[in-house]
Amino acid sequence: MIDFKNVYKSYPSQDLLVDTNLRINPGERVGLVGPNGAGKSTMFFLITGEVLPDKGTVSVPANHRLAYLRQQLPDDAAEKSLLDYVSDAIPELNQLMERIHCIEAVIPDLDSQDAERELKELGNLQTRFESLGGYNIRVRAKIVLGGLGFLERRFGDRMSEFSGGWQMRASLARVLVAEPEIMLLDEPSNYLDIPAIEWLQRYLKDFEGTLLLISHDRYLLKSLTNITVEIASGIVTRFSGNYDYYVRESEMRLKSLEAAKRNQDIKKEKIERFAERFGAKNTKATLVKSRLKALEKMEDILIPRHHSTAGIRLPHPPHSGAEMVRLEDASLSYDGGKTFVLENLDLRIERGQKIALAGYNGTGKTTLLKMLAGVLPLSSGKRTLGHKVVVGYQAQEFADILPPEKSLYDILQAVVPSAMATKRIRTVLGAFGFSGDDADKKCKVLSGGEKIRLAFARIFINPPNILILDEPTTHLDIHARESLQSALKKYEGTVCIVSHDIEFVRNLADIIIAMTPPGITRYCGNYDYYLEKNAAREISSESPKEKNISNEDPRQRRKERAERRQGLAKVKSDAEKEVRKFEKQIEQLETERLEITRRIENNDTGIDFYKVNKRLLHIEEDLKGVSDKWVLAASMLEEIQKEYDAIHQ
Repeated sequence: MIDFKNVYKSYPSQDLLVDTNLRINPGERVGLVGPNGAGKSTMFFLITGEVLPDKGTVSVPANHRLAYLRQQLPDDAAEKSLLDYVSDAIPELNQLMERIHCIEAVIPDLDSQDAERELKELGNLQTRFESLGGYNIRVRAKIVLGGLGFLERRFGDRMSEFSGGWQMRASLARVLVAEPEIMLLDEPSNYLDIPAIEWLQRYLKDFEGTLLLISHDRYLLKSLTNITVEIASGIVTRFSGNYDYYVRESEMRLKSLEAAKRNQDIKKEKIERFAERFGAKNTKATLVKSRLKALEKMEDILIPRHHSTAGIRLPHPPHSGAEMVRLEDASLSYDGGKTFVLENLDLRIERGQKIALAGYNGTGKTTLLKMLAGVLPLSSGKRTLGHKVVVGYQAQEFADILPPEKSLYDILQAVVPSAMATKRIRTVLGAFGFSGDDADKKCKVLSGGEKIRLAFARIFINPPNILILDEPTTHLDIHARESLQSALKKYEGTVCIVSHDIEFVRNLADIIIAMTPPGITRYCGNYDYYLEKNAAREISSESPKEKNISNEDPRQRRKERAERRQGLAKVKSDAEKEVRKFEKQIEQLETERLEITRRIENNDTGIDFYKVNKRLLHIEEDLKGVSDKWVLAASMLEEIQKEYDAIHQ
């Protein structure tokens, strides 16, 4: 068992664990929940011994193998092949095999007595090797890699050739293949698409050891755990049930604690008032002293304070026609029609629908959202907006590219007409939970929940009636995800999203669009209806684009893929040049603007103020035009890069 006894752990800015006592029994499946930064990962570090407690002890069975999903590759992993890295999940196997080879090499030269002794040891070593799964570990590695979306043809590629997201998938595969007695998983669904999350859930269902899971994915917490441990404000609380049980029970416990705290405060106040009133009277001195002593012995009732996100309340959408947006025979290509990401799409989105896009990474979900939003121009076909339709679009990378030194006010001011009053900006910020001085807060200090609220404030400064959202739950803890889910569910406008959070999709969407490149398949039902219709579909080591081609000539397939790679490499190079060209133009214009501004501020007598002011206006116009071109070029490059990564995956 894993035992925390009177454990304290703090950092200069925060007490993470305060007098923590917790026991995790063998075979339990534990979900760790709590606000970001509350100390969940620190508990993992205490279990692995990488961090020591300030006080108290953490005990872990010494004879149990432990595997921990880390967010970084080991230093020696970069040059290993994918299959070798994942297969090398149990260090003891290498030691056993080395010893087995040594014994096998010396046995022919030994006398009968020594040979018998060595043969006995050899038998023990081979039994141990077999019990650890050494003889089939590479087979297990291939199965797990296929389940997590890797293609078999890439099993021999070096780890350094994969992107960071795919390296994390490989690290997850390595932990799963190890089949340890104790498994620690910290956000295992990061970088996974929905099919891979579904596969992971099925795989972990059969895990027989002790599982500790940190996750913001409610689907995994609900289906995989039977114990929930909450960490909040230094207090660790154990709940004997999964996430649903925890939600119900924690609400009841919180109400009970708050009631007990109110009663305790009333009792303390009465004692203090009694002491003030009778403290000077000799006849009451003994009684006052007794009550004050009882007050000192009272243990304060501590109530966990969740760093919950302020509720997101979306305003009513402006009126629009019944049809929001329509794609007719729409196609998108990056190389003049040689390679289509999506082709001949016909799609109609109507007012009030809640739509989620589902499919593997690299199948064009983000591309379709950008086509619907008008961010990417179609290569062919037609996109039509309905009557009085206003689009609100949030890109996947919005939270990651917020200028750290810009204030919340600056972010909104950049997307509204210059004539819009300060009062309007502050009113919108207030509507999304940013009041008073919050408007001057820098982006660099925002939490994940605050970033998503800022994103919606930025969208609703010009109120839309269709929201197109790409991974809006990224960076959000569970409470923030639930708040956003509730807000979008109540929103009377139209919503079209991409999300890898299964519970988020399940509770929000009433239509699923499955990506089946180069086309799509529409399911007029929720996520469970979509699963029911696809029950027979299993994830294999082949990508969707490579299924049902086993009878084709493999040489022809390799030739076609090579040609496609070469074509995309040229298109990618051209797109990168285009982005750099616009970046250089923006830099030149901003340098000129800065120089003119400097001369004006220094009261340079040698300038014609009429001309320079006129030039400043032209610079602003040119900057807007070039910036718009840069945004379009950068979006195109992003999609080309995804397609390029997918074909090299």
